[in-house]
Amino acid sequence: MVLLEGKGGLELGDEIPQFNLKNIDNSLLSSDSLKKQVKLIVFTCNHCPYAQAGWPKLVHIYSKFKDRVDFVAINSNDAVNYPEDSFENMKPFAQEHSIPFPYLHDETQEVAKAYGAKCTPDVYVFHNDTLQYRGRIDSQFDAPYSETEHDLENALQEITQTGKFTGTSKPSMGCSIKWKT
Repeated sequence: MVLLEGKGGLELGDEIPQFNLKNIDNSLLSSDSLKKQVKLIVFTCNHCPYAQAGWPKLVHIYSKFKDRVDFVAINSNDAVNYPEDSFENMKPFAQEHSIPFPYLHDETQEVAKAYGAKCTPDVYVFHNDTLQYRGRIDSQFDAPYSETEHDLENALQEITQTGKFTGTSKPSMGCSIKWKT
């Protein structure tokens, strides 16, 4: 797997791009239905080893912030060439990994394009629908949650308390989004 940085796309201060996507429970979830002031959107998938390392971290962070932050994961990968990332495979994957928040399928890849998502996982945090943080989960992008730089957790702490992130975000790193050809 080639390691790619999540650069480009949305800039801090940009408004949240709208979406209406199918969740693994077959319901539709729109960005308008997210009611908390802070929203975390992460582009991720099933097969990428960096995304796989990120899932337990996201679940751990969710347990700390679920009362203050809406969490949403979006899989935009091409399911034809990467069948392990198909909608059908997202359901058992979410169950196996105890994912407690919506896991949406971006079949057309239009949402990933609107965000400028580049890799998996690629994290965006909005306060009042304005982008405050885009970056990595932590400094150990390919390892379990450990004593490390907890970039996302620190950003969420500041954003939930003040509405802004004043730190410096480092790009997310992972496998490229698998675009349809």
